[in-house]
Parts: sequence; C-alpha cells; structure tokens
Amino acid sequence: MTSRERVMAAVSHRQPDYVPLDLGATPSSGISAIAYNRLKKHLGMAGGQTRIYDVVQQVAQPEMEVLDWFGVDVIDIGRAFDLEDEDWHETVLADGSTGYYPNWFHPQRQPNGDYLAYDEEGTQIARMPARGTFFDQTYFPYVEDYPEDYGDLDRQMGKVLWSALVHSPWSHAGEQDFYAILREKTLWLRAETDKALMLTCGCNLFEWGTFLRRMDNFLMDIYTEEDQVRSLVEQLMDRHLATLEKVCESVGDIVDIVRFGDDLGMDTGMFMSREKYQSLFKPYHTKLNEYVHEHSSMKTLLHSCGSLYPIIPDLIEAGYDILNPVQTSAYQMDSAVLKREFGKDITFWGGGCNTRTILNHATPKEVYEHCRRMIDIFNRDGGYVFNQEHNILPDVPPENIVAMYQAVADARKG
Repeated sequence: MTSRERVMAAVSHRQPDYVPLDLGATPSSGISAIAYNRLKKHLGMAGGQTRIYDVVQQVAQPEMEVLDWFGVDVIDIGRAFDLEDEDWHETVLADGSTGYYPNWFHPQRQPNGDYLAYDEEGTQIARMPARGTFFDQTYFPYVEDYPEDYGDLDRQMGKVLWSALVHSPWSHAGEQDFYAILREKTLWLRAETDKALMLTCGCNLFEWGTFLRRMDNFLMDIYTEEDQVRSLVEQLMDRHLATLEKVCESVGDIVDIVRFGDDLGMDTGMFMSREKYQSLFKPYHTKLNEYVHEHSSMKTLLHSCGSLYPIIPDLIEAGYDILNPVQTSAYQMDSAVLKREFGKDITFWGGGCNTRTILNHATPKEVYEHCRRMIDIFNRDGGYVFNQEHNILPDVPPENIVAMYQAVADARKG
C-alpha cells in the first residue's frame, strides 16, 4: 500500500498492510521545537531549519527527511506554503537552541524575559513567560458580558491569539486568490508525495466560547445562560459554514481528511454533562459533518482532548469519522474498552503513547513496551492511526521518541 492507501484503509475500517503513522499532520499531533532539535541531534541529522509553524504552541514542522526516517504516512497541506528560507527568521528557544519563526511573527521581548504578542491594533493578545514554551491568551473580547449584537464579532475573533497567530495555510487566508492558491499548492503536494493529506480547519464551537468569554465564564454560561450560548454558537456556525463552503469547493476533492477541533474533556471528566453537549453543541457538530460529507470526499477528524467516553456515541452519531488524540490517561478512556465498544464505528487517531507520564518520564524500554501494547489493542481490524496523545513536549528525551517509533517499526514487521 502507499501511505495514502494505508491511512484511508484504516479510516475506512479495513485492515491496512501495517499500522499507519502520524507525526505533525495537525497542530495537536506533532512535536515541540525544542524536542525536535534534540531529536535531530540524537539522530545525527545536521542542516535544515526547525521551523515553528504553530507559534502559539511552539510546534515544529517536521522536515520530510525526518518523516521518511520514521515512515510517517500523512502530512499537513499547510507545509506547501512558506517554502523558502527567506520566509522565516531566526529566534532563540527557551533551552538556548535555534528555531525559526514565520516572517509575520515578531513577539516583543521584555526586560524580565517574557515575550508579548500584539495584534495590528496594538492590543496585547498573548504572553509567553520567560523560559516558557508556549504562548498564553491574554485578551478575551467578551470577558465582561455578551455584546448587544454581533456586528463586531469578526474583528473580536481576529484579536484572539488562535486566530491572530494562526498557522499555515490560514496565515495566508487574507491574501488575494487564497483558495485558488490553496488548490494549486495542494495539487502540487499531492503529485509530490503519496502521503495522505490533512487540512486543519478549526470550526471550534465550545472552544470559541471559551476564547471569547474566558473558560470560567463560559462554563457557567452553559448552565445559566443557555440562550446566550446558543446565539453565539449560531453566529459561529454562520462563519464556519461559509469557510467550509470555500474549502470544499477548492480542495474537497483532493484533501483526504479535514481536521476540526473542540476540546470537550478534562483529565477527570467532561467540561459539561452529556445532556448539555447534546442540546448545545451536538446539533451543530452534526451540521458541520453533514456539510463536509455532502460537498466533498473528505473524512472528518475531531481533535478533542480529555475524558470523552460518555459522548463518544454522540460524536459517532454526529458524523465524525475520526477521533484524536484518544487521551487514554484520562478518566474512563481505557484503550481496550474504547476499541471494543466503539472501534467499528469511529477511527482512533492517537492513544499510541501516554504523554502525561510515560513518554516523558518512563525508560525507553517502558515506552517501547507500552506502545506495542497500545498498537496490539487499537490496530486490530483497522480503524487506527498511530500517534502519541497530543504533541511531544520539550521534556521528552529523544531516546524515548526513538523507542516509540521503534515500537511502530517492529509492529509493522509483524
């Protein structure tokens, strides 16, 4: 099988020739710039650039040499943009190593070592503390209350760090003929590689409520201000569906998977009851999936962290094809139970290595053995793509990363 055939067989719940692998096809399945530098040094790979394509999370765009080294099967089409060294400028990471930011990103270093990011209007929107490894949101447009009307919503959304500091290809979305260029570059990428192609398209609903109102306020709103929550979600849907229309028209026939995001869980349970999810968000998630499936050939992936067990049946009913990152360290997210109860109805993309306590703290032998167990559980009868549970963070030893991918390589041998 080619990489694309392998991934799409798995997503279609057919057993591929061997377990498919993702590293960096989404901003939540990749590797931090610091960990990436250490990994390359450990592998003896010189040259190239550690390009930080997601500046908020400080996530690197893995070079094709690294992806091919480990046998990765899927890539993000955002990598077709900003191809030249001149599109990037050098920065110093928290551990003193070198990374490269896209030319549009110039955070301001403060005397105490903090970095602050401002939007075009001069509003401080993000902060990375001294020796920090990601930026925190500092501006919440509706933190005091909901607006009387949403005439200013687009402007306010543009002041949230996840929008203002967005990764490629969306960092180019304001450019003339963006969607025509997106198609041209995706066609080029599809001709250049047999890897499956992923497009991150956001379409967050619950999360946008937290970005605009702040987490504490929006969680209370779900229980005390249902009408306000529903009105906001309707406004968000208008914008998301307008974007999806352009995405489906431009690349819906040549992108394999579109990635949505909405973190609905915590380590200890969900952010809300199943009933609240069903009434406030499920109908709209269903509309997003229906639109994509009716207007394109793309499969839909939901990135949603944490404990999701109570609503996985709802996510399946809403039409999601794939669930990521499959956080098996969270409450009620036992790998064997998930595979047994839901493995025929949704593809698990993740769950391959616990990033909370194992990938970062265990020995290489323990990492290897853990990953082999997870592959044995999840990969049976297809419906699985190997990925660690969310990004590989700076504290992960390169030896453990290699052990994780050695487990995949050995599982592929049978």
